[in-house]
Amino acid sequence: MASLNDPMILRQIIMDHYDNPRHHQLIEDDSKYLSIRKDSDSCIDDITMQVNINNDIIEDIRFDGVACTIATSSTSILTDLVIGKTIDEAQEIIDNYKNMIFEKDYDEDLLEEAIAFQNVHRQANRIKCATIGWDALQQLIDKYREAK
Repeated sequence: MASLNDPMILRQIIMDHYDNPRHHQLIEDDSKYLSIRKDSDSCIDDITMQVNINNDIIEDIRFDGVACTIATSSTSILTDLVIGKTIDEAQEIIDNYKNMIFEKDYDEDLLEEAIAFQNVHRQANRIKCATIGWDALQQLIDKYREAK
């Protein structure tokens, strides 16, 4: 995704997902959903995430709460990336995203718009913001696997 090297495009992606977050409403009848609340001890980020996994496929994922631009947009991008994926595919996306955040080798194409956070490591105080939704999904996947 060579066009995603332009800082203005990266900023536009982040702002679009902040202004218009995808899958940003919790399901009231959540009996089919696993749920988790994650908050930050260092900022305002406080989100609840719900995921509906059926036969190892992420059929739906939702989040809501109060969060900064980075947390909201990174979580919104995550939800777009994993709907319709198997939990193994979602795990690969999470692993690659975390590798990118922590400056390890990663597959840029697999991350699509999440590549917008490729420079977050330069602001160590924003890493938690950029990973809060991703950590929530990781915990939900782990919970799903444990229940199987």
